[in-house]
Amino acid sequence: MFRLIFSIYGFLIFLVLMFLLLPLFIYSFLLNEIKGGNVLYKISRFWADAFFFATGITYKNIYEEKHDTNKQYIFVSNHISYLDIPMMMKAIRRQHVRILGKAEMTKVPIFGTIYKKGAVLVDRENPGKRSQSIKSLIYFLHKKISVFICPEGTFNMTHKPLKNFYDGAFKIAIQTQMPIKPILFLDTYDRLNYKSIFSLNPGKCRSVYLSETSTSGLTINDVPMLKEKIFRQMEDGLKRYNASWIK
Repeated sequence: MFRLIFSIYGFLIFLVLMFLLLPLFIYSFLLNEIKGGNVLYKISRFWADAFFFATGITYKNIYEEKHDTNKQYIFVSNHISYLDIPMMMKAIRRQHVRILGKAEMTKVPIFGTIYKKGAVLVDRENPGKRSQSIKSLIYFLHKKISVFICPEGTFNMTHKPLKNFYDGAFKIAIQTQMPIKPILFLDTYDRLNYKSIFSLNPGKCRSVYLSETSTSGLTINDVPMLKEKIFRQMEDGLKRYNASWIK
């Protein structure tokens, strides 16, 4: 009962913040693709900050090695909760970034319009659109903007640390010779479980920055090796931090 009531409260906070920030989002829509997107992410970071504060969710970044905020990356993370997008906004603060997002999210009224402006959309069922999404991400990388991808593609419901990865993030990293920086979201599963949108509750949320992996000199033939390396690195990290969904 507490989680049900708290979830309704949280959704109301989410909606109120969205409507209060709507004029700023509209302003970002009027700007060009690069500047408008950067402004939209700044607004969204404030949105995430306010939402976490109002719902009693505390946040902490853990760095296993020094993180260079002046460097471009292909950021990759695990995906286990609806809270992962706000977590990305909390984790990546001082770098311009674009997220690879699910096309179906654009169907949500108002929020979908904001999401469409800020994300590079992917329809995994359509090879042509999937290819166009990769081209769009590479375009942003050439504009000195990092990209954020969940290589699992959708929620991990396996109770293993991770579900199988898609190749996309690793192909892009090798094509652009961009380093990969994995980030673990440890607590979003506990704060808002994928099984129910009415499971929101206050508490801690941690992001863990793992060590980066260079792709310098790698070729497209190295995609399976690179994917396996990052998978094992993230899997080992989730086990070390005792992620609660692992059975």
